[in-house]
Amino acid sequence: MKSALRKTLTTAAIAVVPLCALASPASAAAHDVTLDCQANAPIVGPQQATLNQTADVTAPATVAPGGALTVVVDPAPNNVPGEVSGYKIKEIKNFALEIPIPANSTFVDATLSGGSGLGPTPPKIEVANGVGTLSFPGPLAGGAAFELPTVTVNLTAGQSGTIETKLGGTSYEDPGLTFDTVVTQLIDITAPTACFPNPSPVFTTTTIG
Repeated sequence: MKSALRKTLTTAAIAVVPLCALASPASAAAHDVTLDCQANAPIVGPQQATLNQTADVTAPATVAPGGALTVVVDPAPNNVPGEVSGYKIKEIKNFALEIPIPANSTFVDATLSGGSGLGPTPPKIEVANGVGTLSFPGPLAGGAAFELPTVTVNLTAGQSGTIETKLGGTSYEDPGLTFDTVVTQLIDITAPTACFPNPSPVFTTTTIG
C-alpha cells in the first residue's frame, strides 16, 4: 500500500433545538468539515486520508439561564466506499464517533433512534468525561448503504456564557472518529484509522441570557 487511503464520508450533522419555549427560534446552516485521518496499516506504516463531512446544523440563538436544550445529531444516509486508491475495501468496523457535551451546559440524558445497515449489533451511546460516544461494531461492507442513528441529547444550560457545538478530536492521538478499515490486497489488511476535524469549526453558538 504505497498511497494514502482516501475515503469520503458524510457523517453526523449537529443541531441544537429549543425545548419548553426556553430558547429562541432555531436557525439552520450547512457546514462542510474536513477530517484529517491516519490509517495505521501493518508493514507499510501510517497512511494519510481525508474524510469530508457535510453537516446541516440548527441551534437557538439564545437560551434562558438554567433552561433546557435538546441537541439532535441527525446523520444523512451514506455509502461505504467500495475502492480506495486502487485497493478494494472489504469492510469497515468498530466505528466510534465522539460528540462533546458543550461547555456551559450539563448533560441530562441521551437516546438513539433510527439508523440502518449498521450490522447485527445495535449501536449504543455512552457519555463519560464530557463526551458522548456513538459506537457499533459493524461490520459495514465496502460499497454498502448505511445510515447512522439519530442521537438526541438533553442538556441544561448554565447561568451565563455561550454554548458552542462542534465535533470531537484534536489530533491523531486525540481523535474524534475511529474505525478499522479492512482492505483486500492479496490478503486482508486491517488498518486502525483515527480522524480529527482540521480545521475544527464551531457549528453553532447559543448565548445564555
